[in-house]
Amino acid sequence: MTAGPAILAVDLGTSGVKVALITLQGQVLGWESQPIGLLITPDGGAEQSPEEWWQAFLSSSRRLLARGLVPAGEVKAICCSTQGEGTVPVDRDGNALMNCILWMDMRGAACLRRQAKGAVNVMGVDALKLLRWIRLTGGMPSITGKDPAGHMLLVRDHFPDVYACTHKFLNVLDYINLRLTGRFGATPDSILTSWVTDNRDPGAIRYHARLVRDSGIEAAKFPEIVPCTAIFGGLRAEVAEALGLPRDLPVVAGSIDTTAAAIGAGAVADFQPHLYIGTSSWIAAHVPFKKTDPISALASVPCAVPDRYLLIALQATAGGNLTFLRDQIFFPHDELQREEATPDLYQTLDRMAERVPAGSNGVLYTPWIWGERAPVDERTLRAGFYNLSLHNTRADLVRAVLEGVALNTRWLLGPVERFMGRKVESIHLAGGGGNSDVWCQILADVLDVPVRQVQDPILANARGAAFIAAAGLGEITFDDVPGLVPIKRTAMPDPQNRAVYDQAFEAFQQIYRRMSPVYKRLNRRDQV
Repeated sequence: MTAGPAILAVDLGTSGVKVALITLQGQVLGWESQPIGLLITPDGGAEQSPEEWWQAFLSSSRRLLARGLVPAGEVKAICCSTQGEGTVPVDRDGNALMNCILWMDMRGAACLRRQAKGAVNVMGVDALKLLRWIRLTGGMPSITGKDPAGHMLLVRDHFPDVYACTHKFLNVLDYINLRLTGRFGATPDSILTSWVTDNRDPGAIRYHARLVRDSGIEAAKFPEIVPCTAIFGGLRAEVAEALGLPRDLPVVAGSIDTTAAAIGAGAVADFQPHLYIGTSSWIAAHVPFKKTDPISALASVPCAVPDRYLLIALQATAGGNLTFLRDQIFFPHDELQREEATPDLYQTLDRMAERVPAGSNGVLYTPWIWGERAPVDERTLRAGFYNLSLHNTRADLVRAVLEGVALNTRWLLGPVERFMGRKVESIHLAGGGGNSDVWCQILADVLDVPVRQVQDPILANARGAAFIAAAGLGEITFDDVPGLVPIKRTAMPDPQNRAVYDQAFEAFQQIYRRMSPVYKRLNRRDQV
């Protein structure tokens, strides 16, 4: 007896790739993963190897399919969810011409400022361009240079030989779809942060000639745009043979991670937010309108659900702070560390945090270890522990990191509620952070709303990709999705902790106001 038809769903994140076999009704049959390396360059860049992505996908897919969870003929489609805002220049044969420039890479900031400046500037860009971007796209290029608008200009200005050979600039999703099918293309959400599309009609996202001219990139270097639920193409023969899957297996276009996570977390209904905690974090919710809040860096943008936009509020680093704590403070590879390998200790960190009272015995942590994006867009902000004393322990630091991410999320929640015009009544929690019961409870207490942990939270993106594929194949509708996502647990706010966290949040905001100018002075080179 078999489990029935399934989707080979792919989640390519910053830290690694996951592949899962998921039924058309969202049941996870099994999954495999493989880590991916991150290259931080001496000039402040952040890159990954596209070929490493591809080999990680192939090897993890082979391992999963070899388990015999479903017959090869029962795999009905492949669909991907990937990290967004990465840029891969490729030639006419689809070969990557350099490493992918990641969403963390700020090297294009100066190039972007030169391209976007005008006679009268607002928020660092020409006032007329700003108005046009917001009116047509719903947003604007990040002045930090972290999105493809800055990446492409970096290639144009600093890697002219690569630019000359570039046939298309592809996002991460687009590149994987190219390797699967041989087709150059983008989805409405993957092309979004190139800031060259007219997004006023969510059912007809298209390039806008003036925006393309403003970008400084030749129009021919942008790929065609297809809906997220479109059959992008058939699986290439050599890939099908390598995986043991049928030739011309449908590859559904898929989406970037924020879009897929909203669907995989079951947050499809209008105004129902989800919080995703991975390396970075975001709050997102589907809304029936296009809107922009440039002050808080919020916008509702194209997504996979028909006739809807997705409000996305991105924060730069969340779980990445725990990774830093583990790798650089607790278990660094230096003269003081004797162990050869870094242990897998996230469950241990949870136990340590659980025994510390709310408020971390007075320790506050600001999680801006790679700057911040919302509710302020400041690349010079930095992380820090505050109010340490001789009485504090390592466990206090662990809980302070969890609370710091929660306080940062609360800082963002106010602008999100104003954007939607209503109070948030509950939040679905997904991503790796959703595995932590103690973090879930901290979030409920700090945000003062029920937090619903979805089942298999680290597979929310893959589950979302599977639902996008199922919708593209006509097997389900997006209205079916909330009933297909099980909730593991709901954490309710503990009123006994409210006063502690209100006081901590007040201090958190005060730290930002006082330290923001200090960080700008200390990190002047990051403003160049």
